[in-house]
Amino acid sequence: MTASPDAALDDPAAPDELSTGHPLTGLDPTDQRLAALHARFAETALGVGAVDVAYRTLDSPVGLLLLCATDVGVLRVAFEIEGHDTVLDRLATTVSPRIVEAPSRLDTVARELDEYFRGERRAFDLPLDRRLSTGFQRTVLEHLPDIGYGSTASYAAVALASGSPRAVRAVGTACATNPLPLVVPCHRVVRSDGTSGNYRGGMAAKQILIDLEAGA
Repeated sequence: MTASPDAALDDPAAPDELSTGHPLTGLDPTDQRLAALHARFAETALGVGAVDVAYRTLDSPVGLLLLCATDVGVLRVAFEIEGHDTVLDRLATTVSPRIVEAPSRLDTVARELDEYFRGERRAFDLPLDRRLSTGFQRTVLEHLPDIGYGSTASYAAVALASGSPRAVRAVGTACATNPLPLVVPCHRVVRSDGTSGNYRGGMAAKQILIDLEAGA
């Protein structure tokens, strides 16, 4: 899903290239000329400030990830199991309809995630846009980076550290709805008996991340 900001159409070449009868019309979606046209459109839209949310995808050991960012920082990391189109539709409603696939805006995010999956990075150095988290959920999520790489903490311990020792279930909900998994390491929160517990990307993905960090 992409929005088509009117401002990006100020490029005088764009209408001709998209008009009926142009050689690009009817091309296979995998044709590199279409990819180049989209890349130019995205850069034009970014250049005139017509993009509120940029996104790209990234292959990873836990499946295809959707990465979204605003001018503030990383806004959303979504697993394939969540339905990327569904996530983008929700962002269009809750944040802005001006959403464009613009991989270059997320090069740094993709690079740091690749480094993490290769075992070369233990902490992320990325600005975050936390607007999708509020209240107690935000309090919980802001605490999670304190759980060190390769370590885990129980939901009860996180509740205590977040100032509400009885809010164990609320901590579980906060982690399960974390809009920034991986970057904000909710996978390090486990049950008191040591089992992994639920995870937005699925229990298999959570175990992969725990094992990745344990083996580093």
